[in-house]
Amino acid sequence: MPCEEVTYMKQRLELKVNGQTYEVLVDPWQSLADVLREELGFTGVKVSCNSGNCGSCTVLLDGKAVKSCIMFAPLAKGKEILTIEGLATESGLHPLQEAFIEHFAVQCGYCTPGMILMAKALLDENLDATEDEIREGLVGNLCRCTGYVKIVEAIMAAKEKMKVTSSH
Repeated sequence: MPCEEVTYMKQRLELKVNGQTYEVLVDPWQSLADVLREELGFTGVKVSCNSGNCGSCTVLLDGKAVKSCIMFAPLAKGKEILTIEGLATESGLHPLQEAFIEHFAVQCGYCTPGMILMAKALLDENLDATEDEIREGLVGNLCRCTGYVKIVEAIMAAKEKMKVTSSH
């Protein structure tokens, strides 16, 4: 018996990304990473492994870090999505972005957007995170260039800036 071809209709999806609402047509199996990059132009969302192992595709979904390469885009409906492009404000870079620059935590830069967003989710949850907790929190984000020392130093420095900012 021949295999029947199954056709799927694209579905209209409203996504709120970096504070703005976008309407896109997506395939039901399309990954959030692909929609963010290919349909909406948020190329700070990197795709490397397509299996959720490297963390380069990390975005924040309602403040929680998710691997967008393994998440179906329709599951993001009604959620707040934050990409690296939305982290800075009119008043300047986020303390994590500043610290990554100041502490030379960027080499090739491919993992950096996901690493920064993972760190943001971690520090938003625990601004008193220890160095060990930060290292543990970064386990799902791979960096092949830095050895993580500068990255952890940058996050520790940003944490202190964020404490000062949150107390005002």
